[in-house]
Amino acid sequence: MDESIKKLQQWVDESNNIVFFGGAGVSTESGIPDFRSVDGLYHMHYSEPPETILSHTYYVRHKKEFFKFYKDKMLCLDAKPNKAHMKLAELERAGKLKAVVTQNIDGLHQMAGSKKVYELHGSVHRNYCEKCHKLYDAEYMLNSDSVPKCDCGGDIKPDVVLYEEGLDDATISGAISHIASADMLIVAGTSLVVYPAAGLINYYSGKKLVLINLDIDSLSVGADLVIQGKVGEVLSQINV
Repeated sequence: MDESIKKLQQWVDESNNIVFFGGAGVSTESGIPDFRSVDGLYHMHYSEPPETILSHTYYVRHKKEFFKFYKDKMLCLDAKPNKAHMKLAELERAGKLKAVVTQNIDGLHQMAGSKKVYELHGSVHRNYCEKCHKLYDAEYMLNSDSVPKCDCGGDIKPDVVLYEEGLDDATISGAISHIASADMLIVAGTSLVVYPAAGLINYYSGKKLVLINLDIDSLSVGADLVIQGKVGEVLSQINV
């Protein structure tokens, strides 16, 4: 067993209040692409960058184009939890892991069995009518015509945080509270400097800050243990 994995195992054994903070890199092993990786195919289909299309202004002004991108790139409903999601749910059942804080909107943590999940950017599985607030699931959104409509005639909006929109206060305070009291914080599939990760990680005052990422660079400064690799492959080596 690799030395860094041995150290990770030792820290997991010693800790009883672990919090996991995950980004896009956690879901890529489930086949969900990071929408920021703009490829040639993307340029053929869309005239604007993802950050523009996924903004509140664009949603209000160009709903048809917004939903074309949203259904094409953001609704990956065939995706299944990977080894990372499964191990985290196992750690929670064992009483070791107290919360998952995620920047992902795919609901894969809950699908794997995790109960305490703070979804910073919302979820594709929650959608609501902007007029009467009736709720709809992701399948309804996927199968609807260009702009999803409610029975009442209102437009249905995904409960995901778009650019220019604020994060949910209750979600943020819950995440901060768990991170602040954690005896071990595992950050994976994201860098330590991208908002909101950086701001939230600052609330951790312990000595077991672990970073697991495929790309390790200067952004890993500040971590007590850095492991380069795929999140699922690393976590699956941990015995609970």
